[in-house]
Amino acid sequence: MPDLTNEEYDALDEYWTVNTPKVSGNGKSGFFAKRAGKVVFVDDLSADWLRIKAAAGNTTVEVIIGELVRKEIAAASA
Repeated sequence: MPDLTNEEYDALDEYWTVNTPKVSGNGKSGFFAKRAGKVVFVDDLSADWLRIKAAAGNTTVEVIIGELVRKEIAAASA
């Protein structure tokens, strides 16, 4: 990626000075903000099993965990 000229730097500075980014603060716009509070720590064996199960089913770890939770909820309410 080529470096910017001084004029381009000045134009960008002017643009961002006039058009200040607005931060909503709702915690749902960025990649990490969307995942706040959703981090779960598991032991290595569990993490490996989840990754293998997800890869075997061509899905994600989140889907596998969701299925496990729904099964537990169904079993508890039966």
